[in-house]
Order: sequence, then C-alpha cells, then structure tokens
Amino acid sequence: MRHRPVTRPLEGADDSAPLSDIASAYDCAGDSYVAYADGDPARPFAFDGTHGFSDRQVWSVLEHKLQGLRTAGRTSVRLLDAGCGPGTWLRRMVIYARQLGFSRITARGFDIAQAQITTARRLAGDLVQQPGVDFRFEVADIDDRFPEADGCVDLTLCLYSVLSHLQMDHLPYIAAELARVTRGHFVTTVRATGGPPTIFIDSIDKARSFRLDRSLDRCEIELVDGRCISLNFHLFRAHELRRYFAPHFQIDDLCGLDIFHHRFAPDQRWNPVSASENADLASRLADLEESYARHPAFMDSATHLLLIGTRLVDAKLGGRNGSSAPLR
Repeated sequence: MRHRPVTRPLEGADDSAPLSDIASAYDCAGDSYVAYADGDPARPFAFDGTHGFSDRQVWSVLEHKLQGLRTAGRTSVRLLDAGCGPGTWLRRMVIYARQLGFSRITARGFDIAQAQITTARRLAGDLVQQPGVDFRFEVADIDDRFPEADGCVDLTLCLYSVLSHLQMDHLPYIAAELARVTRGHFVTTVRATGGPPTIFIDSIDKARSFRLDRSLDRCEIELVDGRCISLNFHLFRAHELRRYFAPHFQIDDLCGLDIFHHRFAPDQRWNPVSASENADLASRLADLEESYARHPAFMDSATHLLLIGTRLVDAKLGGRNGSSAPLR
C-alpha cells in the first residue's frame, strides 16, 4: 500500500524512510499497540484485550481448523498471517500446533510496520528455536506478490484492520493473491459499517478528535498528545465482503462479531469495577450474539465481520497463473 504522508509527522518517525502513513502510524504505536490490540502478550490465550469477545470467537475457529488437520492425520502444517502486526495470532497458532503434535510447522507473518515486526520477533522468543518449527516474521507489503508457491498454505489469516486500510480498487487482486497461495482455509475479519469508531493504534479515549470521510475512505485523527494521523480506512458491509472473496473461496461462514458486547462494556473512568463482573449479563450477551450474528439486519452493526472460506479448487488463480493484477 502506498499513501500520502501523515498530516503532521509523528514523533519518532524517520522522515528519510520511504514508509507509507500506515506503517508510520503503527511503527510509532510501538509496544503499546500489543496491549491495546491483543492484551497481555505474556498470556496469549487469556483474550483480555479490547476485543476479547471477538478474539475468543476467532480463536475458536482457528483452533477447530488446526484440530481438523491433525485429526485427518496431518503431521505438518503451513500457516500465513498477512498483516500480522505484533504477531500474536501466529504465535498462538504455532504454540497450539505444537501442542497438537504437528512435527513440522512452517509459519510466516508479514506486516508493513517495521516496529511491529520487531516486536513480533521478540515475543516469538524460543519458539523459533524449537525443532521442526520454521517461524518467521518479515517486513512486507500486502500489495506485493507473496513468495509462497501456489496452493501451499493450509491456513491463511488476514485479521482486523488490514483489509480496511487497503485501497478498495486493489482488493480484488489481493483477494486473488490470498487465494493463490491457500490450499485450505482462509479467515479474515474487517470493520463493519455500523460498528463503534476506532483510532486503530490505541483506545478511543486517546483521541482528541477523529473523523472518517466515507466518500474518500479517509480517517483523520488528532491524538491527545498532539500527534495527527491520516489513514485510508474502509468500513465493510457483509454482502460487500462476500463479493470480494466468493470468486475464490467457498464461503463457509459470514457473521458479525461483537454486536452487543461493546455496547455494554463498562468504562473504568465512569463505571464501578463490579460492573464488569456480571456473569449473568455476560451469559445473556453471549446468547444474543449467537442469535443475531448471522441476521441480515444486525450483521453490519457488529464491531467486526468474520468471513471463513475454503479454497475453491477451480477458482481462477491470481498472479502469474491468472488475470493481471497490480501486484509488484
């Protein structure tokens, strides 16, 4: 992705580096982004981050896919996370794949933000040294052609804001490239049109002001510390997300994530601590989520949309085997 520079340089950004504004924003977020996006990095399966409910739902899908591969007798697995950020999701999958007994695990995550890749490599720790594990994080742009061979990845991820940051005229070609390398399953999440606002790199209270221009898919943010960010950002409708990926994947599921939870989430600046300890409310909200996650009138009001696909055998390949695409 290539975009215009930020409205005002972010503190700590290297003006000489040929980075997009998206990379600059996530680079400057640094380690604080991990806690905001994923919770405590030392407890990857606690799911105690800002989107804990959605994260648990996504993980249940990935857990099931890995279990299915192992039950089918597979002893090796190849994983890809496009736009991996600090690497939490790929780290979870590698840890769990080892627990399931896969003897050979090949996992690659890439992101446009150097600082996030640095964090991902650090948090991967000893996992990269384990026998039978080929675990790598790389700086790369999702607009570029992937190095993976056709149909070699068992499970491909592209989660949360990655696709929303793209220029929409690029998405058909990127969808084809994601399909090209996938032989098994694809899982993606995007921001929905009716969900709550986000400032991407931190919690909403860190913003002095923000505005999304839907006609331009451009979000302007001023943080309380005076930094300003201008980023491409697109909100999706469920039918739109399906349209981009249906040519390449059998759509196994398409649903809303967190239609209700965020609307009942207590604010620590206002609500008492006890407000977050209502087990009966949590159970009832979970029932509501299950009831309405696939309801056409509610899906687009979720925080995220979740799409799960299986690679179509006869789908037209992108890249060198298919239609021309603006992949560098």
